[in-house]
Amino acid sequence: MNGFRERFARFMIGRYGMDRFGQFLNAAALVFIAAGFFSRSRLLDTAGLVLLILCYFRMFSRNIGKRFEENQKFERIRFRFSETIRKWRFRFQQSREFHIYQCPSCRQKIRIPRGKGKISIHCPKCGNDFIKKS
Repeated sequence: MNGFRERFARFMIGRYGMDRFGQFLNAAALVFIAAGFFSRSRLLDTAGLVLLILCYFRMFSRNIGKRFEENQKFERIRFRFSETIRKWRFRFQQSREFHIYQCPSCRQKIRIPRGKGKISIHCPKCGNDFIKKS
């Protein structure tokens, strides 16, 4: 077994290998193939096979710079998506404990605790006072 591992390690020298984009492609291919198996859809099987071929093409590629750029683009998209999800989750958690109002004059967002009744809110940005129910 060690002989195979050494030969494979020598083969992979100078090749790109696996990265997060490759892991994503691999997982997506597995999902498409599993969905195609259960729905007996040739289209899903074909899509899964194409993704798997793309994953292995990237892994064995010698054009490391190009594969690195592709991974960076994927990471930027993944970061934007995960940040959007994180912001939604934070807003949902905050909405349980706080009301978020906007100042009528400057549109500054102000977070007020729930359950305090009618209160006068002082905007920290412009100094405007307005009354809202918390």
